[in-house]
Amino acid sequence: MNRRQGIDVAVVGGGVVGTACALALAREGLEVALVEAATPAPWRQDRPDLRVFALAADNAGLLDSLGVWSGVRKARLHPYRRMRVWDAAGGGELAFDADAFGRRELGWIVENGLLVDRSWEALAATGVRVHAPARIVALESSDGDDVARLRLDDGTQLQARIAIAADGAQSTLRELAGLRVERHDYGQRGVVGYVATEHGHEDTAWQRFLPTGPLAFLPCGDGSSSIVWTLPDDEAARVLALDDNAFGRELTRAFDARLGAAKPLSPRAAFPLRRQLVESQVSGRVLVLGDAAHVVHPLAGQGVNLGLRDVAALATMVGEANRNRGDWAARSRLLRWARERRSENTLAAYAFDGINRVYASDGVASTLLRGPLLGMAGKLPPVAHFLWRRAAGL
Repeated sequence: MNRRQGIDVAVVGGGVVGTACALALAREGLEVALVEAATPAPWRQDRPDLRVFALAADNAGLLDSLGVWSGVRKARLHPYRRMRVWDAAGGGELAFDADAFGRRELGWIVENGLLVDRSWEALAATGVRVHAPARIVALESSDGDDVARLRLDDGTQLQARIAIAADGAQSTLRELAGLRVERHDYGQRGVVGYVATEHGHEDTAWQRFLPTGPLAFLPCGDGSSSIVWTLPDDEAARVLALDDNAFGRELTRAFDARLGAAKPLSPRAAFPLRRQLVESQVSGRVLVLGDAAHVVHPLAGQGVNLGLRDVAALATMVGEANRNRGDWAARSRLLRWARERRSENTLAAYAFDGINRVYASDGVASTLLRGPLLGMAGKLPPVAHFLWRRAAGL
């Protein structure tokens, strides 16, 4: 059965970024449909999600404006007040403290599954048409068209002024739009899990640079920490196979026992690390954002933050056009949004790439310089303030 629906925007992808995009554009008065391949499983209090984000202040504000943040706060999240970054090769330490910036916190540690769950709850009051489970199977769109035509696997046909690819790193809509992607595999995996530590985490996000990659401990509300341990592929496979006691000993040693002995509290998992950038964030009537547009190294915890900033910039553009009685979907506006976002996302991706390369290098010059450089940045308040404000999106 064919069902044709004419709308303003079709968002493909119902993760954190895609759902935020649907909510934000509906809030600007647009008629929006959201297409997701699988209805998300309900979040469970007794099963913490291994995938967590260090959410920045600007994006917490965005989610608050969309009616999502209050539900997340009531369920579970943990603010971090400090950050400590140091190099295993020695030298100084880069430190950020909320008090120095006149804030109560630097950011929040939040589970992906909880964000998705509360975002979907917020959809009910917006009028967004949800198609789930449903997959996109065909696209008709070109530079000269004023609409994108999408066909779903249940026979539904969506005709939208723009279609938005927010369906992840392996985006189907991006591929159907013919957009090329530049990829670089780091040959590393991020090992994740929850651990208890002998000493309290001090509401601090900790990160130690090792020759194998960075190791982060992120503070959680029950006193535990979520870890992201970047390792070469073979090393990641080895530590995943360790029993809990052996894993705890190796983790404690890798972290220089900064919080005392570490003990696993959860199963562990690992995900491959790569840099991935789309050639353009617009093609015809298709816009690309979030992981569909850019995948970055997790060392700075900026992946989801960059995606939500794509959303915020798009919603701002639509709002300004509507207030000025302009055409929010004019090609010149879409191109300007795409250029600005790709510029920022490319800069971020290569900056994180460069940091990872420098701190993973065992060259004499980089080893001698990188620790003192961290310490110097930490002792220069204007530099530290600039770095944190960039990370926080302020």
